[in-house]
Formats: sequence, structure tokens, C-alpha cells
Amino acid sequence: QVALLDIDICGPSVPRMMGLEGEQVHQSGSGWSPVYVEENLGVMSVGFLLSSPDDAVIWRGPKKNGLIKQFLRDVDWGEVDYLIIDTPPGTSDEHLSIVQYLSAARVDGAVIITTPQEVSLQDVRKEINFCRKVKLPIIGVVENMSGFICPKCKNESQIFPPTTGGAEKMCQNLNISLLGKVPLDPQIGKSCDQGQSFLAEVPESPATSSYQSIIQRIQEYCDLQHSQEEKTV
Repeated sequence: QVALLDIDICGPSVPRMMGLEGEQVHQSGSGWSPVYVEENLGVMSVGFLLSSPDDAVIWRGPKKNGLIKQFLRDVDWGEVDYLIIDTPPGTSDEHLSIVQYLSAARVDGAVIITTPQEVSLQDVRKEINFCRKVKLPIIGVVENMSGFICPKCKNESQIFPPTTGGAEKMCQNLNISLLGKVPLDPQIGKSCDQGQSFLAEVPESPATSSYQSIIQRIQEYCDLQHSQEEKTV
């Protein structure tokens, strides 16, 4: 049972990527009901509260914080095995709020996404520093857009050259796990735009294998954390 919470308040893309654009949130006696993609996958996003996908959310920090608190407190998620929270880039209000509100919940950790070039890694080092300052464990780093494998000739090209060694070098320097590298595949963007599952649409893609390996490593990390907590208790 998986819950997906989108706290990218100003750029909520999860409804489109999940094929849920135009869906509405319903309220019951137990709170807001998530919108379900499958029976075991519930989603909540500010995108469901907008009258149009093109509406701009022009909010200051306190209003953003209030909505995040409402998502955590008033959504009837039911019993879930995983709560995945999609955050915007950076280290701003949304990140501080979610860490603060979940401080007593023993968060398993953050998965940090980067691309190979130094301009991206520069920002990601700040994210890692943020996690360490607020004592949020880091599950690991995923390098996205990591090379392009031509579907015809199978040769690999570096669209975003890792001029400073990419995520792999950064992880070695900072003593963090590299969860995996996801190569560029045009079908990923197409699947996101059409609200389809990339893994189901292109099961043979090298990117699919990368995703599955990354998912497995995250699950193993979470299982290990929970078994250690049970021993402590």
C-alpha cells in the first residue's frame, strides 16, 4: 500500500504524470480522500484543488505550510506501507515544513535526485548539507539523465557530460550511497506526459532495469531500518 504526496505547491506535476488530471478530491467524515491510480496507490496534490492545470499558485510561506500540514493531518490515507513525498527542488519552505511536521514520525530518509553535470551537483550538495543539518537520513542519490543509449545502434552518448565525475564521484567524496543511474530515454518523458507507467510501457528499456534496481535498494534500506527499530523497541 503506497501513498504519494506531492508537496510541490507551485509546480504540481504529479496529477498529470499519474494520469489523474481533472480528478477532484472528495471530503468525507474521516477527511480528504486521496485519488487512487490503483487500489494500492493513493495520490494527493494541490493540483487536484485547482480549477485549471494552468492556474498559478501564488502563495507565501505560511499558506504553503498550512496546506502541507493539512495534507498530513486531514487526508485519510488508511494503512500504508510507504508514504512517498515529492518535493520541489531546493531547500525552501516545503522542505523545512515537511521535516518539522514529520520529526516525530521517524522518517526513513531522503532520496536525492541529480543529473551528471556540475551545475546540478552544486545544488545537490546543498540539499545533502540541508539533510545533515536537520538530521534527515539520506537513503542515497539517483543520477538521472545519465547518458543516452541509442535505440538503433546501442551506442551510449553523454548528453550531460559529468565534468567533475558525476554523482558517483560526489557520493564517494561525501560517503553517501549511489542508488543507481537512470539513462535518458525519450519514452520516459512521453509516458509522464500521457500519464502512463513507463515500466509497463517499455519493460525492456535499460532505464526500466535501473528503476527496478533503485526501487529494490530503497526497499532493502527501509526494511533494514524497520528491523533495527524493532530490535531497539
